[in-house]
Amino acid sequence: MSRGLAGLLPDFPWDSLDAAKLRAAAHPDGIVDLSVGTPVDPTPEIARVALSAAADAPGYPTTWGTPALRTAIIGYLTRRWGAAALTDDGVLPVIGTKELVALLPTLLGVGAGQTVVIPGTAYPTYDVGGRIAGATVVACDDPNRLAALRPGLVWINSPANPHGEILDPDRLRSWVSAARVVGAVLASDECYGEFGWDAEPMSVLHPEINGGSLDGLLAVHSLSKRSNAAGYRAGFLAGDPAIVRPLLEVRKHAGLMVPTPVQAAMVALLDDQDHVTEQRVRYRQRRALLRPALVAAGYRVEHSEGSLYLWCTRDEDCRASVDHLAGLGILVAPGDFYGEAGRQFVRVALTATDERIAAAARRLLTSS
Repeated sequence: MSRGLAGLLPDFPWDSLDAAKLRAAAHPDGIVDLSVGTPVDPTPEIARVALSAAADAPGYPTTWGTPALRTAIIGYLTRRWGAAALTDDGVLPVIGTKELVALLPTLLGVGAGQTVVIPGTAYPTYDVGGRIAGATVVACDDPNRLAALRPGLVWINSPANPHGEILDPDRLRSWVSAARVVGAVLASDECYGEFGWDAEPMSVLHPEINGGSLDGLLAVHSLSKRSNAAGYRAGFLAGDPAIVRPLLEVRKHAGLMVPTPVQAAMVALLDDQDHVTEQRVRYRQRRALLRPALVAAGYRVEHSEGSLYLWCTRDEDCRASVDHLAGLGILVAPGDFYGEAGRQFVRVALTATDERIAAAARRLLTSS
């Protein structure tokens, strides 16, 4: 039988780390897994209480989200990101943003004969989404190229996964302007926005970036990293109602609904910033410990001004670096997961407990 859609997609990249994981796990003090980047700190109590209180949910949830959730999304984006002119019909909850990234070209009707532009070094699901839709995927970091490419959808990502680059306001404005000129939807992945270290991220929803208009724009956000709620699969998008309304209609037909208890937890999390501040402190401390240890072990850290990763190189093939670190009991992600430009880099996550980060730092310093 034909493999169907699966035949159009690359092998799942994480499977290629099985041997390195076994080697790292053999370390006498155990593995330090800094590869996938899954949160390890507790989900805030306010989310668990809200989830439990809404657990009696015999009816179907609404695809559009409850009025309380839409209000919470708009409130958060307005308070935290300076968004202006957002309305109910410009916001939409999604079942974790990976689902949205993978399906957005299809949901927008960007398919065969059309182009999806993604960053040159990028989260692999941008490419997967274009392939699922049958579109041509082009890696491009220059907004001036959009006039020639004529894409239907453009992805940008700041702070970026994997390398942590934060786009400055002028660069963001350039992407907004270039996408509008060619009539493309500009989707800005802002899921790591709460974690800017050396620069302050901005949203495309901010009037200083978009000129006071949401036309052609979507901002994508997630509670996975912000609120240690990756297991809840809770995300949302916001922007131009002329784009969001059709997405809502398609998602109604497809049954893409965030569960009612999760929607209640999202409201509690979006209305609270204190838990985010506490989590930022944890990650900042882990970063301050791990970064100099990597440098001492011979790695150069590039970009990494934001997000939850350190983008490191020893100017060698990334798989050699993965193997070197696995020998220290440390598992990281090879840069070739994220495009050809990452072939000499590894992505090192900050998402491990304080004890495991300290263990990794000791091993790196001892090896130097």
